[in-house]
Amino acid sequence: MGACGFQSNPTDPESIVNRFTSLLDDKNAADAADLTSYPSGAQATLKQLFSGLDTGKPDYKVVQYIGLDDTSAMFNLKADWNFGPGKDWNFELQGSVRKLAVGWRISWDPTLVIPQLDNTRTVKLVRTDATPTPKVNDNVGAPLMSEQNINTVKIDPTKTTDPVATTNALADAISPVAPLITGGDLMQQLQAAQGKPITAVSLRDDDFAILEPRMAAIPGVVMDKQPKLVVADRRIWSPLTDAYTKVLQANKDEHRGWGVQLFGPDGAMVTQLAGHQGPPGPDIAATMDQKLQRAAEDAVVSVGTAASIVAIQPSTGAVVAAAQNNQASAQGSPAFTTAYPSGSNMDLFEAAAGIMKNKSPQDVSVQDAAQAAADLGVGIGFKVPGLDETSGRLPIAGRGFEQVKEGGSDPILASTFGMAIAAASIVRGSVAPPMIEIGRPSTTDAQLSALPGPVLDKLRAMLRDSAADGPDLASLRAYQGVNAFAATAGTSGWLIGNMGDLAFAIHIDDIDSGNATARMAALLLKSFATPDK
Repeated sequence: MGACGFQSNPTDPESIVNRFTSLLDDKNAADAADLTSYPSGAQATLKQLFSGLDTGKPDYKVVQYIGLDDTSAMFNLKADWNFGPGKDWNFELQGSVRKLAVGWRISWDPTLVIPQLDNTRTVKLVRTDATPTPKVNDNVGAPLMSEQNINTVKIDPTKTTDPVATTNALADAISPVAPLITGGDLMQQLQAAQGKPITAVSLRDDDFAILEPRMAAIPGVVMDKQPKLVVADRRIWSPLTDAYTKVLQANKDEHRGWGVQLFGPDGAMVTQLAGHQGPPGPDIAATMDQKLQRAAEDAVVSVGTAASIVAIQPSTGAVVAAAQNNQASAQGSPAFTTAYPSGSNMDLFEAAAGIMKNKSPQDVSVQDAAQAAADLGVGIGFKVPGLDETSGRLPIAGRGFEQVKEGGSDPILASTFGMAIAAASIVRGSVAPPMIEIGRPSTTDAQLSALPGPVLDKLRAMLRDSAADGPDLASLRAYQGVNAFAATAGTSGWLIGNMGDLAFAIHIDDIDSGNATARMAALLLKSFATPDK
């Protein structure tokens, strides 16, 4: 009888039950269903079961078989599902087998394979997130970002007979919070979407509560609620917030749980059958200084071409602010990811290389200057959790260096982020691995070492003298203790500077004058010094 359990077409009832469990273990829905009294219904249920619990490995065993008479028997099963290390689900089941006109068949019922399952329900393995969701706090522990419900307001053209009236009515309804969105704008989006729904606006709960009654009655308007990480202060907008979103997601992933859940025909969860969820991870301690961030934003919007600012605390390597205007944001996240020609910043690199090589600056090679740039942190490959970045690219090879091909009129490329690291290194005396989370510095394969004293003296003197006497830096002389160095690269402008334990870099495309970057730096410092209202 035991050997019959391995037959592909068993005919005796106990062997059929054993064959059924073997097919469940193989996730063979079709053949397992054929052993039941309702093959089509069983196959549909089993296919959904194996799809919903896709990564799980089942192990069904017959623990008791009891023959009742010549036409019926009952059995008990023990099931073990494994979804990975430490993720086990064990349960017991009961079933019966009867002799029908076509032979012995297992009496089909969905609870034969999963508890509480029926023909209207589906089962899924889901990821669960710990609650409450961790928050992102700034460098003094004040709220920076938190997860909130965001209400997405869409227009579904299939649910309105007059799209022009719908778009105009919705634009009017949301005008208190989105005055720039017009009915014409929404109509253009609808036409471009070619019959698919479009998103008109996303609203926080407080705004949505006020506007929802005005929107609900408009034909074709569909509203959906989803959790999203948003800034606490709407005045804050920075490429760093995208990085913190990734950091928080990694935090949630690290502390995620799992669950086997049943869902009703309407898609709503009925119950959780198994799973485990531990406590949430700690809040994210961001390095951002919100006051300085707002000052950087005030500064970058003062020009009409792409501009970016990155500020770093030299003593720790903390990125305390990063801003880019709309023209720059249209390019992505250039403050951190675009490596620009370094231009006359080469004067700094060549001066440092000259001292290290005991040569005059004009005699150092491109490779010597590139090594000096790397010693300041430019072109070093840093791994900053959550942040997509490049500090620059160099025409030399080395462990932890980011390379470009040799040649070209400006072979050393630097990002605004990279030049901010260089500015901080000149203050600190060595490269501080940058970080966007307090206590979690970046890593690099490069060997970082302290800069020689004579090199530091020379670079600090260049920034000090430039700030004191440079004709284009006059606007900065109203601020005590500011050192700065301005450079150009074609029509673009650079500036690096420091004031106490604050270092920053500025890049502007297509500057209108030689003092454009200094004017922006002055606006940064002025806004930072102005008390909040």
